[in-house]
Amino acid sequence: MKSRAVSLTSALLFAQAMRPAAANPPSIGGCQVFPSDNIWNTPVVNLPVDSNSDAYINTIGPSTGLHPDFGTVYNGAPNGIPFVVVPPDQPVVNVSFLYDDESDPGPYPIPPDAPIEGGPDSTGDRHVLIVRQGECKLYELFYAFPQLDGSWCAGSGAIFDLNSDALRPDTWTSADAAGLPMLPGLVRYEEVAAGQIRHALRFTAQLTRKAHVWPARHDASDSTDPARPPMGQRFRLKASFNTAPFSPEVRVILTAMKTYGMLLADNGSNWFISGVPNPLWNDEVLVTEFAQVHGSDFEAVDVSSLMTDPDSAQVSAPALPGDINADGQVNLTDYAALANCLSGPASAFPTATCCAFDLDHDTDIDLRDFAVAAPQITNP
Repeated sequence: MKSRAVSLTSALLFAQAMRPAAANPPSIGGCQVFPSDNIWNTPVVNLPVDSNSDAYINTIGPSTGLHPDFGTVYNGAPNGIPFVVVPPDQPVVNVSFLYDDESDPGPYPIPPDAPIEGGPDSTGDRHVLIVRQGECKLYELFYAFPQLDGSWCAGSGAIFDLNSDALRPDTWTSADAAGLPMLPGLVRYEEVAAGQIRHALRFTAQLTRKAHVWPARHDASDSTDPARPPMGQRFRLKASFNTAPFSPEVRVILTAMKTYGMLLADNGSNWFISGVPNPLWNDEVLVTEFAQVHGSDFEAVDVSSLMTDPDSAQVSAPALPGDINADGQVNLTDYAALANCLSGPASAFPTATCCAFDLDHDTDIDLRDFAVAAPQITNP
């Protein structure tokens, strides 16, 4: 035991020397995409499985494969949900809404050439997403059409302060059926190319319930069938799922599904994952490899323990990083458990349960994970 303690103490000292800075939230156009303590940016690796998980998976489709609802081009238009970043002085325009009682009145800083989901001739959802620099606000429209006088009309619209955790009023829609922002859940090529996605993803399902769970604010169903998932339900890829055979790009996305999970945000095709169009995507790889991941590889997650306020997306303070046995202190008992999972950089977890010890969320257990826990040590 003495040699074990010595080796662990040595690891602690080395880990403290290479301690990384706290993870920053995702950013777009120089703006953070919500604070780091926002539910979108919070790992769900260690949260309990929802008691209705099996029923939800069976409803959405256990044998149905994932599908990327994004890529390069589809039907002559960019494939996915686009967005545009505009400068602080972008002129604002008026927008009229079909659902004006649940829409933010604006005005909105929409450029004349703002990209529309599906292209200018689309008959689909026609989402328009805008980030305005300086104020760092996100503007999102559903079913948006430009007018000859420079104004726009849309089904609904929502404005989000990217520096705030505030949610929309309960029962209000947004540009999305769940009443949530869309941009934070999109897969972006730049993130994948950089090797890491640090937020939850957005997906759709055909059958949902007339209910919504935090952080969602709205639902879009007449069914009260408890086997159907509510809007806002979080899912994660099981820790035991082997991502090694997949391409590096898809592996980054699957790792995010394990670490941050996915939020059910709208009615649509089952297990369709939302993303931003980009000519650099490899459509064949995305479609082929996503199809190899099935609904049965996921589990629904209960995030209720993270809620601090039903009207806020801010999560409760997490447990001490490294407090594996949850006794309120980090000591050699915790480090011994973590050490048994030590696999080294870019190595697979020795066992599925070791996923819980990936404290820096980079899909391996190495000294950087010791470094995350090292500042918390209370009784070496």
